Amino acid sequence: MTDFPIRYDYSAISGRPVYDWPEGKRLAFYIALNVEHFALGRGRGAQIAPPEQSNSPSVYSWRDYGNRIGFWRLMELFDELDLPIEAQVNSAIYGACPDIPDALAARGDEILGHGVTNSDDQGGLDEAAEAAMIAEATDAITAHRGEPPVGWMSPWISQTPRTPDLLREAGYHYMMDWSCDDQPIWMQTRAGPILAIPYPVEMNDNRAIVFHKFTPDAFADMIIDNFDEMLAQSARQPLVFGLSLHTFVMGQPFRLRALRRALAHIADHRAQAWITRPRDICTHIEALPTRTVAGAPAKDG
Repeated sequence: MTDFPIRYDYSAISGRPVYDWPEGKRLAFYIALNVEHFALGRGRGAQIAPPEQSNSPSVYSWRDYGNRIGFWRLMELFDELDLPIEAQVNSAIYGACPDIPDALAARGDEILGHGVTNSDDQGGLDEAAEAAMIAEATDAITAHRGEPPVGWMSPWISQTPRTPDLLREAGYHYMMDWSCDDQPIWMQTRAGPILAIPYPVEMNDNRAIVFHKFTPDAFADMIIDNFDEMLAQSARQPLVFGLSLHTFVMGQPFRLRALRRALAHIADHRAQAWITRPRDICTHIEALPTRTVAGAPAKDG
């Protein structure tokens, strides 16, 4: 296995400098909506069925429900509760489902680079192929939105040892592939520091529901408990709570009902928590003195 460089220093959260989010708030909450493209009959498939069936027409259509139905039902819910989101969009969606990026743009929602398709992961690419894939995905978003994305989430959270370097060199300000913290941290690259914004491994419907077999109500309870606990913890220091949703998982009606309960609870606490998007978290962090934030930047700012 290829060795990965260590790009950040150990830092216990209890000993770090304290800072605030806007309006003196201490808990930032964001929704990450995974909007993904899968090829029919080839490549990787989301493991919502036995492995030998992951590329079958029936499972392809199951995933495709997310783009045809689930995405739109979730957007209705976000509108109902007046919640901003960011979307992790495979660039193949621009050709396959062009009205989806249009709907995100109309709301002003952030779009992250998320590779070209979730049928291919990023971790096995050589440097030239990885750089070309990042460029292809970035160019598609830029052409549609008129500005490049500032954040990246690798397909399948898969990285090579060079991924942070290539992202920084491609102009990215932050990535969401590292789940080691409840605060943003700086990571080293050969082109300078890049921010790692916390991304949830457990507060993730694909992990909780598909892998761990939690019921929709159990997942909703997890969201509420996590929010309430982090809100209490944030009295001492700033924290980030990210919630990861997939259109083909949480967009199913019986799960959507439970999700509505959890998100309504969070929306009712918008006076206490900063309900935001990762790009705004990044902008806020970049305005702070560099050593206020944990990690190991290449240079002090």
